[in-house]
Amino acid sequence: MNISLISIPKIEEPRGNLSVIECDILPFEMKRVYYLYDVPSGAERGGHAHKNLKQFLLALSGSFDVVLNDGREKRSITLNKPNEGLLINPGIWRELNNFSSGSVCLVIASAVFDENDYIREFEDFKTYKSTIDR
Repeated sequence: MNISLISIPKIEEPRGNLSVIECDILPFEMKRVYYLYDVPSGAERGGHAHKNLKQFLLALSGSFDVVLNDGREKRSITLNKPNEGLLINPGIWRELNNFSSGSVCLVIASAVFDENDYIREFEDFKTYKSTIDR
């Protein structure tokens, strides 16, 4: 599966920890940053794939699960460390669920919003994968 966990350097000191995401941490140029918070108990986010967009997800606070499907394999990864994030490359269906109370999901994206890059129906995703995975 075309994903990877990436550790972010952590500077520890008695006044608190500091982590910095700079250009050399991610394999793409940052074009968009957004975050999810106050997600109600039992709610899901995501439920789509991207044709070209790369995303880096990070649990700034609390935890949540990222369920990934590349058309052949399904995996679930729990994000719960503010210095470790998940790189999701194009062509991966993702669903975010099991948000803990007070969780914050930071997303760094390789492009600005483009509705044409989204695949929002799982059946359409399977069709798309069958055409590009030949």
